[in-house]
Order: sequence, then C-alpha cells, then structure tokens
Amino acid sequence: MSTLLTDGFMRHIRACNTATLPGKRLPFRVKGVLAGYVDPEIVPALKDMGLTEDSASGGLSLADPTRLESIGEELARRGLYRTHNELFDVWGDYGQPPLGRIDRGALPLFGFVGVGVHLNGLVRKEDGLHLWIGRRARNKRLDPGKLDHLVAGGVPAGLTPDAAILKEAEEEASLPPDLVKRDAKKVGLLHYALERPEGLRRDRLVCYDLVLAESFQPMPADGEVEEFLLLPIGEVFRLVRDTDEFKFNVNLVLIDLFLRIGLIDPESEEGKALRRGLQGDMH
Repeated sequence: MSTLLTDGFMRHIRACNTATLPGKRLPFRVKGVLAGYVDPEIVPALKDMGLTEDSASGGLSLADPTRLESIGEELARRGLYRTHNELFDVWGDYGQPPLGRIDRGALPLFGFVGVGVHLNGLVRKEDGLHLWIGRRARNKRLDPGKLDHLVAGGVPAGLTPDAAILKEAEEEASLPPDLVKRDAKKVGLLHYALERPEGLRRDRLVCYDLVLAESFQPMPADGEVEEFLLLPIGEVFRLVRDTDEFKFNVNLVLIDLFLRIGLIDPESEEGKALRRGLQGDMH
C-alpha cells in the first residue's frame, strides 16, 4: 500500500480515532438512551448527585434530563473541568431530538457527541484553486497558533448547523450572512472518537464549501484568528500530507475536500480507505 495512505493522510485519521469504546469508561444513559461514555474519575461525584447504576449495562443512568445543566455546573464547581459558559445539546442519536443540554466544556467528561461546523473558503484563480486558511490566535485554549479553516466552530444548543455557520462566519471572518446563506453548500458529515487531554471527543463535523470572489478579503472579527492566508490548493495538500501545522480535526475536513475534488482518487484503494476512516471506520 502506498505511502500516500500509510504515511501521509491516514495518520491524521488514525490520530482522531484513538478511543476504544467503552474501554474504561462507563456507558451513560439519559432517559434510557445511550448518550455517552463517562470518565470513571467523575463517577463518585455523579453518585453523590443521585445518579443510579444501570445494572444491565454496568453504567450510569439519569432519568431526568433537565438535571444535566445543573450537574454540569456542580462538576465545574468541584474543579473537574473548565466551563465554556456555552450550552451544547446532548444527543442520543444525532439527528433525533436532543435529550438535554450541558456546558460545552463538560462534553468530553461524559463522552457526549459534540457537533461542529467547518467551511472551506475556496477561490478559483487563473492559476488554479486556492483556499482561505486562518491561523488560530496564540491565546486560544486549544491548539493555539495552529492553521484552521476560514470558518469553524461548535454548534450551540438550540441552533442548527446552518444557523451556526452563519453566526461563525460573521464573527470569525466578517463574512456577510446573506452571502453565506445563499452560496455555502453542505457537502458532508464526518465522524471520529479520540482521547484528548480534556477527555473523550466524539465529534460530528458538518462540512461546507463556499466559493468566494478573488476580491474578497476576510477580516478577523472576534479575536480568535490571528491572520488569514490564501494558499494554493497544492500547498494545502502538501501541508496536510507532510506536516502537523493544521489543527487536528481540520486535517480530516481537508482530506474530505481532496477526495471530492479528485486530488486523491476516491475510487482508489487509498481513497476508499480514507473515506471509511472519515466515517470513523478504521477496519
């Protein structure tokens, strides 16, 4: 098998699929629906708050989903995670109605699914396709200084991905909402599960493409982006293949882009394996 797969792109997918579930974690059910895999270190605190053991699964169960928010607040008071002061939906099956909501910072403790949006800002020039890239601010909590998408962010509780991409586009890159609403195209949904210092990340990434005029110049608006760079797609391809300059999950969205535009043959052995990996299938 070629080095393209083993040494280039697949390493990023493997790096985002390090979790073995449930592993040492305990299944966590909300109203009988499997929602996450809880860190055993917080189990004593959860039992103190009245959560019960599920004898069938060996995990924990919460009957009243309205308690999720207050449970998250109490865990933060006990110093078990750093709050983001932003609520995210808690999902059983993503796409079904959410089960409840909790502070974004608590998602990895419980192994709850987190939903994010990523936008490829594309520019077609005479010398080929280019991609707008952002560099994360050096004071970011996670992955400071790494290369990132033109627009990317989490989907807060109560918002759809389409609404979230409009919000993030205006806040991060001063993109006009009308332009994004009209021209951004939803192109995929990626899955992964990995262990990070903050806990278990079980993420769903909703991917968008947006073709922009050559004259467009994004402007950092909320302090989360240090600078924007317009790079030829070949240079982006090389950076993903040969370096770790991009934030960990941005690599996956870019690999998906390379497959869709034919920089990696989607019908090749490598392409098919990469496509499976982007859906969390490492077999």
